[in-house]
Amino acid sequence: MQTDSIELSFLSLFTFITFFIFLIVSKYSHKLNQGILLDKDFLKPQAFHNEAISRSGGIAALLSLLIFLSIYYLLFSKILYQYFFICTSLFLVGYLDDIKKSLSSNIRLILMIIFLIIFINIFSIEIKNVDLIFLSNWLDNKIFSSIFVLLCFLFIVNGANLIDGFNGLLAINSLIINSVLLYINIDNNIFEFSLFITAQIIIILCFLLFNFPKAKIFLGDSGSYLFGSLIALNIIFTNNLDPSISAFFFCVLLFYLFFEVFFSFFRKLIQKKSPLLPDQNHLHMLVYKYLEKNYPSENNNYLTSLYLNIVYLILVSPGIYFMHNPLFSKCWFFVLLVFYIVFYMRLYKTVK
Repeated sequence: MQTDSIELSFLSLFTFITFFIFLIVSKYSHKLNQGILLDKDFLKPQAFHNEAISRSGGIAALLSLLIFLSIYYLLFSKILYQYFFICTSLFLVGYLDDIKKSLSSNIRLILMIIFLIIFINIFSIEIKNVDLIFLSNWLDNKIFSSIFVLLCFLFIVNGANLIDGFNGLLAINSLIINSVLLYINIDNNIFEFSLFITAQIIIILCFLLFNFPKAKIFLGDSGSYLFGSLIALNIIFTNNLDPSISAFFFCVLLFYLFFEVFFSFFRKLIQKKSPLLPDQNHLHMLVYKYLEKNYPSENNNYLTSLYLNIVYLILVSPGIYFMHNPLFSKCWFFVLLVFYIVFYMRLYKTVK
């Protein structure tokens, strides 16, 4: 009981500290180095704002995360090395793009791959539960296992970056995913890791106070890479702790991020465009255009995020209920794939 009281007091203090960090960053980051973090490019494909806004949300999120990791060490005498090194390195890749504004997507991808290969092998990060016998056998090979984990990271992190286009879209999606993972870890009595996921939820909620519905700050590429890497690590560790949960359930939980990357990649190849360059045909942009065409409003930016995440939550709910059923999880994942493609194609024809 005393331990619960200490943890509750700690989380309350951490919430105050995190809110204060976001408050300070939102107020003063636009003055940093003559506004180097301000997003003033209103003509880029994914720009849906009309005033300069600081891309400093990732800075506040990382500072809060590092403070938590420090206190976590004091409480449990454990250092979460994987989180520190992977999240910080991918944050820095995104931050370079935020301040330079001209870092090519190819260079970012190469830097991400280098960092991930190094840390995946240093910390022996692996995915133990895959629900496919032939894949399980291949994962016994360390090289193949590392490549598989690398691809999972790239899908999730780049998916997070792709959907970070409207106020609250990525943050609310991350909030839903982490809330489900928190439930699983609490149900498995993994209280220390549950505390860490709770801290991440606090960081997301504090960010939303300054980003949703009206944005005072953006995550920037640094923040979206940070959120994506946190989701990837949370998913991998939660997947490994309970083999009774279908691995395909986690695919269901990540279907929006997965499909956005996968579908966008092949769509751009078919259209003879670079799959690494942004365009205005991502799902969230089509939803926004549909709202603007049929229900014009200055609120359509955040309403797009709200509608998409409500639909997302409805679609993943059956998967949550049947997470221990491998057959249902596999079938539901492919149902979601078909739904995504059909919905996207119909929406594309409507707005075009």
